[in-house]
Amino acid sequence: MNTFSSSLWKSAVRLIVMLPAVFLWNAALATEIVGIPPVSVPVNNIQTKQKIALGKALFMDRRFSADGTISCAHCHRPNNTFTDGLSIARGTSGLKGVRNAPTLVNVVFYTSFFHDGRKASLEEQAANPFVTPFEHGLKNHQHVLAVVREDPKYPGIFKKVFGVSVKAINMGHVTQAIASFERTLVSGNSAFDRYQYGGDKQAMSPSAIRGMRVFRRKGNCGNCHEIGWESALFTDNLFYNLGVGFQKLKPIFPARMKELNASMKENRSPNYDMLSDIQRAELGRFNVTQSLSDLGRFKTPTLRNIAVTGPYMHDGSLKTLEEVVEFYDEGGVSNPILDGGIYPLKLTEQEETDLLAFLRALTSPEYESGLSADKQ
Repeated sequence: MNTFSSSLWKSAVRLIVMLPAVFLWNAALATEIVGIPPVSVPVNNIQTKQKIALGKALFMDRRFSADGTISCAHCHRPNNTFTDGLSIARGTSGLKGVRNAPTLVNVVFYTSFFHDGRKASLEEQAANPFVTPFEHGLKNHQHVLAVVREDPKYPGIFKKVFGVSVKAINMGHVTQAIASFERTLVSGNSAFDRYQYGGDKQAMSPSAIRGMRVFRRKGNCGNCHEIGWESALFTDNLFYNLGVGFQKLKPIFPARMKELNASMKENRSPNYDMLSDIQRAELGRFNVTQSLSDLGRFKTPTLRNIAVTGPYMHDGSLKTLEEVVEFYDEGGVSNPILDGGIYPLKLTEQEETDLLAFLRALTSPEYESGLSADKQ
């Protein structure tokens, strides 16, 4: 494909009109979507409807990959709650990655990005997949810039949005546009939101209401998946070791842990040569902080739309919500650095049923089609 598709651009501009002033944009979202807080926008990347439309077009463009088949939407599909439905994401040439592709819905409320939190902003995050071998598979970002600069339509659009000439277009402009689009992927108005914040006490079923009590009390879920007085993100944006994936690390304990500990004491970088890509991925937050206390820790995901964004956990190892509830009920997977908040819950069968009903009540109306008929 040598030219930018006119149909793709027409699709991109059919977005809800967002006001360019940050505080007005925030106010509009806060009043229209029940259950979410105002959206923060960086002062150096103000939202405009033109920039958002450009970001959507870039998000959908498959030319930004080694084989011309992978766009951002490949793993974050709009018709699949911005996930891919796979346990482990697959990229260019069908290469298998090392982690599950999380939903991008409400990603604007995260304070760090990727499962291990290695990027601090949506703009930083957007640049990474292009040059990851098992994602877009490019050797560098020059390919992206070449496509943009040589396309018959992109240069004019970048000129209107950023005021730059074709030669001055850089990856900062590309990632700002993509991040602007991703900041519009906001959803609330679930049955829970209407019940908790909208005053509609008929919005949730009796089972879901009981399940919310389990969630907040015996289930201990609310400690990490937070519910506030005026809104709920269902994440604390922190990192925890649940034991997920520990079996992949078990063969390197304790010998490799002693070596890691020694490298920390000697203030030198760890030697990863003996680890496979999967094992290194399972080190989690440690890869970012180099702190032994962060071994196997991963970021708390939002639970909004959780019923339609499986498989679950950073490695996609749990296929259903029932498996997730059972996993927590059993106290995770025992390991030397399991977080203290993970312990056997001893839920009754009715409590598990009610908790599942509550989790399904976190689905926003626009994504309810993903719920199976027998679970609505």
